[in-house]
Amino acid sequence: MLVDSHCHLNMLDLDPFDGKMDGVIQQARSLGVEHFLLVSCDPSEHNTLANIASEFDCVSMSVGLHPTEREKAPLDIAELLEQAKHNKVVAVGETGLDYFHCKGNMDWQHQRFEQHIEVAEQTGLPIIVHTRDAKEDTLSFLKQAQRAGVNGVLHCFTEDWAMAKTAIDNGFLISFSGIVTFKNAHIIQEAAVKVPDDAFLVETDAPFLAPTPYRGKPNVPGYVYYVAKFLAELRACSEAHIAQVTTDNFKRLFSKAKIS
Repeated sequence: MLVDSHCHLNMLDLDPFDGKMDGVIQQARSLGVEHFLLVSCDPSEHNTLANIASEFDCVSMSVGLHPTEREKAPLDIAELLEQAKHNKVVAVGETGLDYFHCKGNMDWQHQRFEQHIEVAEQTGLPIIVHTRDAKEDTLSFLKQAQRAGVNGVLHCFTEDWAMAKTAIDNGFLISFSGIVTFKNAHIIQEAAVKVPDDAFLVETDAPFLAPTPYRGKPNVPGYVYYVAKFLAELRACSEAHIAQVTTDNFKRLFSKAKIS
């Protein structure tokens, strides 16, 4: 089986599935994808995410506020801690740093990242980290998280092997999305070859970033199959091996997730 370790089911266009989430799940299952982590971008979405996760045994969820949501600062730690009590919550985030979409004084973004680490520390949950154009500062925060006993994952990895190795050394996994399948993604592909079996996940980030052969079209969780297939070819191993190690890694990191 495969796990889509990062998707936004609440943002999907359900029209191709007769308006039903069941259709999304069934299509994914036809491709061997059996579990889904529904990732929060805004605490105001919590009830919507919780309703989806509660309806489907195969869906886990997170609590958090995306780093580009500047107008939502500061974060309400008490609110996240309360939301994290939901029985389907297995992670904190997505959080992190984004210097591509956000410019100027980034103290507010740094503070928010620290607050997510604090929530993760208090709950014992891993964090899901978004990073863009913020390599050195992100690594600094990963070290801070490790000191606090917090681990997690760098989702939708778009950096080089040096950053991946440092993140892994600090207790974080690396998650590859459809971007790794793009023809010009040589730096990411180099990292994908070198990362150890016990240190990576696969994801879609659906409805964004559809992999080849669906690049440019709406992404869906089932397409994590094509990410895994590409990684098997890249790493010269079987698709079954990629499925096994990434599922094992997911279970280990997101230990509260109920996966059969």
